[in-house]
Amino acid sequence: MFALFEEAGKFLAGRVMSQTEASVQIELESGKRVKVKSAHVLLQFDQPAPAQLLAQAQALSQEIDLDLAWEFAPEDEFGFADLAKDYFDPHADAVQQAAALLRLFEAPHYFRRVGKGRFKKAPQDTVKAALLAIERKRQQQAQIEAWATELVAGQCPAPVREQLYKILFKPDKNAPEYKAVVEASKRTHRSPLDLLKAAGAIDSPYQFHWRRFLFEHFPKGYGFPAVSAPAITETLPVAAVRAFSIDDSTTTEIDDALSVQGLGSGTVVFGVHIAAPGLAITPGDALDQIARSRYSTVYMPGYKITMLPDAVVQAYTLQEGRDCPAVSIYFTIDEATLEVRGHETRLERVPMAANLRHDRLDGMITADTLSGTAPATYPFPDELAFCWRLARHLKTQREVLRGKPETFTRPDYSFKLEGHDGGEPTGQETVRITPRKRGEPLDLIVAEAMILANATWGGWLAELGVPGIYRSQASLLPGVKVRMSTKPLPHAGMGVKQYTWATSPLRRYVDLVNQWQIIACARHGRTAALAAPFKPKDAELFSVISGFDAAYTAYNDFQHSIERYWTLRYLVQNDVQELTATVLKDALVRADSLPLVLRAAGTENLPRGAHVRVRITGVDELTLDVHANLIERLDEIPPEAVDDDSEDDTAAAGPIALAIELDDGDPAAAPPGPADAAA
Repeated sequence: MFALFEEAGKFLAGRVMSQTEASVQIELESGKRVKVKSAHVLLQFDQPAPAQLLAQAQALSQEIDLDLAWEFAPEDEFGFADLAKDYFDPHADAVQQAAALLRLFEAPHYFRRVGKGRFKKAPQDTVKAALLAIERKRQQQAQIEAWATELVAGQCPAPVREQLYKILFKPDKNAPEYKAVVEASKRTHRSPLDLLKAAGAIDSPYQFHWRRFLFEHFPKGYGFPAVSAPAITETLPVAAVRAFSIDDSTTTEIDDALSVQGLGSGTVVFGVHIAAPGLAITPGDALDQIARSRYSTVYMPGYKITMLPDAVVQAYTLQEGRDCPAVSIYFTIDEATLEVRGHETRLERVPMAANLRHDRLDGMITADTLSGTAPATYPFPDELAFCWRLARHLKTQREVLRGKPETFTRPDYSFKLEGHDGGEPTGQETVRITPRKRGEPLDLIVAEAMILANATWGGWLAELGVPGIYRSQASLLPGVKVRMSTKPLPHAGMGVKQYTWATSPLRRYVDLVNQWQIIACARHGRTAALAAPFKPKDAELFSVISGFDAAYTAYNDFQHSIERYWTLRYLVQNDVQELTATVLKDALVRADSLPLVLRAAGTENLPRGAHVRVRITGVDELTLDVHANLIERLDEIPPEAVDDDSEDDTAAAGPIALAIELDDGDPAAAPPGPADAAA
């Protein structure tokens, strides 16, 4: 005697060795003996042998027409043997009964299981819907196979091309386009990115990086809705100053300006004037929602995505020739000792006398002209000379608190795209990369002025009990990062007791938030905590910090990667085959004359700081990878000759990451430059 039984959703058959009312002991064809509950035994038979029965039943089951079986099946609950007798023969044998069982079991869309070997046919509507779903799945699988075949053949189907960035970076693993890429990758043993590149899905490496960024952070596009800049209706006094700003020629969001009064009197009033969109934009209004959705302006060579619409920016920017609304902080300074004796914040209109552009003046404004050892032939010579003295004094004071001097051993680099019309770059423009020494006089003047203003405003907010958003760093030890919080904690990297960001409200949302708080302090003084938009422990401040930190990090990462792209384009366009570089660590080297960190085979055992010549052996503009090997070591520079921030660029040395299987913006990570303090 043989028996057919179900175990864990599988049907097995074997010889009955013994049987009781509750259980049956069965020997399987493998020789294994199992104890089966009697209720789980579905069929007992004498012939054929168990293995033959299962094989014959499986073959016969596929001949059963499910539509016909559904018609034959009774409306009430029934057993598989009942269906076999109706469908095959009133005397259906064991094979036919087993075939009916297997067919019923594998067709839940026709027959619902209601017990061991018991079924009930599904309603007609359910059957129709299920059949439609099965047909759709069949067609989808056929489409996946067709797309995968095209990809293997080196052709990219249009639907896959349209979903390129989603497939690579935010995949829906149930989408047929994704499944087709995975299937083709398995067949070709190639990575998805390599496969799609070979299939022609990626027309341009630049567009790949650019569109990927837009897909992740501006999926609906980066255009602005129709909004207008609200007028500042408050009557503001006009300041008795002639203010000047210092920015690059490409800067349109002029946030900050300086003024100097009282030279030669022994007491100088040094003014830092910040554009005041916070006097017109209010928390929760349309412009606030736009700014908060972006958090910051996005910078890249030849282009930028602004935080606010250009018309709004131009309404509040510190444009020369206008009396511009500003939040000003005035420092009373001893002209001889440069001691800061006091400060005062005012809401006012500031006459903007000039917008100076450092890229046009760097060669004219030098340490010699500012110190009087060379003639000064530029605007505001006396004011800039005082600013230069003050900046060096403030830097020295910060270095005392910092515990170590700030070094300027690495240059900044300027990227210029020739033939660029101001629109989105195509990636094919000729790029010019120009080194610019860090810590140039104009950079230092602006940086120290902004640090002074931000640190002072941070202390003032705390003194009045008004919350703000601060940046702090516990120490200069490796791995201790700059953090954002609502507490006025020391910033060790900058050497200040507390530090806010409040000097770039046109291009950083945190600065706009802090400006609202500062405006409340200027208007209400000791009662400002009651009038400020954000109260102590306000959950909105923590939400702003979280959102800003994520967006600002992502934007900086993109800026680094797109600058790396243009650096690689520079290598290709200028046929650069060799570079001199400095060894960092783990076979990483930093080029001497380009903003480029790369891996160079053969430098693994060289000490940090060694000077080498490397040969470029390959450039991949899509993965942003550079291949190089060591030609020779040039000297024996000791490790201590490498500046403190030598590892800042190492994160940019690797290829891009797939989801399919500027420094941080303040001088904590690097000495202050124009992008750190003025940006």
